[in-house]
Amino acid sequence: MTDFLQLFFSGLSTGAIYALAALGFTLLWQASGTINFAQGEFVMLPAFIMLGFNMAGLPLMMSFLLSCLVAVFLLGWVFKRGLVDPLYRYGMMPIVVATIGLSIAMRNGIRAGYSAEAHPFASLFADKIYNIAGVTITLQDIGTFLLALALVLATQAFLTKTVTGRAMQAVAQNTESASVLGINVPRMVFYTFAINAVLAVSAALLVTPTYLAKFDMGESLGTKAFFAAIIGGFNNSRGALLGGLIVGVCENLAAAYISPAYKDAVALIIFMVVILFKPQGLLGKKEERKV
Repeated sequence: MTDFLQLFFSGLSTGAIYALAALGFTLLWQASGTINFAQGEFVMLPAFIMLGFNMAGLPLMMSFLLSCLVAVFLLGWVFKRGLVDPLYRYGMMPIVVATIGLSIAMRNGIRAGYSAEAHPFASLFADKIYNIAGVTITLQDIGTFLLALALVLATQAFLTKTVTGRAMQAVAQNTESASVLGINVPRMVFYTFAINAVLAVSAALLVTPTYLAKFDMGESLGTKAFFAAIIGGFNNSRGALLGGLIVGVCENLAAAYISPAYKDAVALIIFMVVILFKPQGLLGKKEERKV
């Protein structure tokens, strides 16, 4: 039982990071109908940007804040204006293909231009271990889970409790009606891309100390976050949190009780089961479409 609890709490920490990346999928889908298959690389790139600032002598939090500004520009404004906007008129498939190509270009660009080796990354939390009722939990796991959870809940609160957040949701639900009501649709969509960029930097800050900064670190993260978003419900931001936690906990348990070889397949298996019995996801809503 002690081993189970230890694996469970450790899985919550990993799952919360998946939830952060998955939330980016759901936000972009709701606001602009965009599926970004470079989401994992959107976490990888800020990790190297923060690493560069940190190696230049800046404190970790200052590096994080500067990386947020760079990410909002590159992964928010440039991504939207340079890739999504020109292709949006042609439908979803060109955007999907383009983001897959973008993910490959970003991975190879970092490998060729920076390094193919893994680099250590400073942790936001002290290296402390707590023993609670026989369960060993690190401060890194506790802090990662709580901070990631707070970011997801804060994003949800912003969307539901603020005027700007409600305007963003109005745009996501019906662009034409939102425009008639006087809402600046392009601005609200950009805000969504900017929030996704900040969430990606936050995920990089939390995940990189454990998994190290490496050019391909986003590949697995992006895939699991995508599955987590669908498991929870692609049109529900709270579903991203649920899906991420389910994937994180289940892959930890599978690695310990079945085989480490099956760890990376857990997200796919859960995805297939959920999509078979509840295609809209665990918290998703059915969407009717006319044909």
